[in-house]
Amino acid sequence: MNVTVYLGSTFGNDPSLLDAVRELGTWIGSHGHSLVYGGSRCGLMGQLAESVLRSGGKVTGVEPQFFVDAGFVYDAITKLYVTKDMSERKAKMIELGDAFIAFPGGTGTLEEIAEIMSKVALHHLSAPCILYDLNGYYEGMRILLDKMLEKELCTEEKLAGVRFAASLKEIESILSEWSPLPEQSASPSGAGSKPSP
Repeated sequence: MNVTVYLGSTFGNDPSLLDAVRELGTWIGSHGHSLVYGGSRCGLMGQLAESVLRSGGKVTGVEPQFFVDAGFVYDAITKLYVTKDMSERKAKMIELGDAFIAFPGGTGTLEEIAEIMSKVALHHLSAPCILYDLNGYYEGMRILLDKMLEKELCTEEKLAGVRFAASLKEIESILSEWSPLPEQSASPSGAGSKPSP
């Protein structure tokens, strides 16, 4: 399985993030999966890739040319795709991924996982969409989604493919139990027919 992970290129100020990202990378590599990520050697991104490689896994990076020019590329990764811009980078990471995880990150991570959430809601993508809610990091997102439901600006059906996981064990469980939803065609409003349970 190609696991696309979105996360930050800094370390942040919470030491538990470093431990958790290394644990995630080790799990990906040691379980025969491959990592797709942003290609950077910096911060949590670099630690994730390094952990996958050390565990015998393959790592594919997708980096826009301006980051390559700035010297951010992790040279040790298995394969690198260089894109012209961020939009092409996002599209390539979606194309390559079989499952999508948002590790705690910044605005870029939020933008990337929001696109996955939207594609899953529209049935344009049939893949696990997981927010790694480490130490409650994505609790604000959960509250926002609940508010959307309360105001009837979204439906339970559209959010059915979005999952929150508080631990790596929960991520493992989601991925092991996941099966593709039936192909659906979305209406112009973005609402498809209700998927089978």
